[in-house]
Amino acid sequence: MTEKKSAYAQAGVDIDVMMNSLQRIKKDVKTTNTPGVVSEIGSFGGLFKSPGKDFLIVASADGVGTKLKVAHMAGKHNTIGQCLINHCTNDILVQGATPLFFLDYLGAAALEPKVFEAAVAGLCKACRENGCALLGGETAEMPGLYPNGEYDLVGTIIGQVEKKKVITGKSIRKGDVLIGLPSSGLHTNGYSLARKVIFETAGKKLSDLVPGTKTTFEKALLAVHKSYLHPIVALMEKIKVHGMAHITGGGLVDNVPRVLPDNVDAVFDRSTWKTPAIYQFIEEAGNVDHEEMYRVFNMGIGYVIFVRAKDADAAMELLKKEKARPVIIGRVEPGTGKSVLIN
Repeated sequence: MTEKKSAYAQAGVDIDVMMNSLQRIKKDVKTTNTPGVVSEIGSFGGLFKSPGKDFLIVASADGVGTKLKVAHMAGKHNTIGQCLINHCTNDILVQGATPLFFLDYLGAAALEPKVFEAAVAGLCKACRENGCALLGGETAEMPGLYPNGEYDLVGTIIGQVEKKKVITGKSIRKGDVLIGLPSSGLHTNGYSLARKVIFETAGKKLSDLVPGTKTTFEKALLAVHKSYLHPIVALMEKIKVHGMAHITGGGLVDNVPRVLPDNVDAVFDRSTWKTPAIYQFIEEAGNVDHEEMYRVFNMGIGYVIFVRAKDADAAMELLKKEKARPVIIGRVEPGTGKSVLIN
């Protein structure tokens, strides 16, 4: 005799499935605990010790966008959570902040335990790597709102920075050197255009190779968004950093001006770094304007650092030691607070 489903389960939300899945992830989530955590998963609110009066709290919220559609196509969900944590870590890092804890939201038409648990495993892995506690979150089943079999994953990161060490970009001045750190791929932006060009216009499959490489489109598109936390923390301990920018949606064109004073420009020499092959394919196959590519994608540079010219060599050496593969990609010149791309 089969067990009768509850009315709620018949409507598309099975509470027992969700509760069983939550029990299974508890052990993994607990591995992200840091000394500041003072509550257990399952509380109505996560408790965390205050960092102290000499510190500022820094918060940011974001998602991974339609990279989730690629994860769904590939049936691979254990890296997407890493992308979210790393993305958010980089966002607060530009102000000199390091992560304290993270709160996630996963919404789906119906919870698929294996998918949910894989996504949370990715969150936990990146939290451990970034010294960030997964303090709590929300899992919501909403039939009719999300497409069947798909889900959304977003979250909020809370970090800390000493008041006297906040990096705002206000001290950036003419002559400063721009150091770029390579991206690991598209990171988490531009996927709506990338998917349209690759799968619709060009008719490619995930298993096809990116032209000119030995990498499949699946591997290229699902490459984990890189965290720059460890090399940047090492750099800040030794070198005075005057500004930083995380290159996400809007690219170098729109992200760098967010930290620029209005009397200077950041001038980037595009000949100083090699643009990954996937961008060339998207540009050519999609007939995308060359300059638009630099507003949609990171084009191979995931993070930008501003240092004084006298500190550039030392900064480069330190970042190389941290295996961050730094490249000097430009200088600060008199201007009006914008990014200028040359070559």
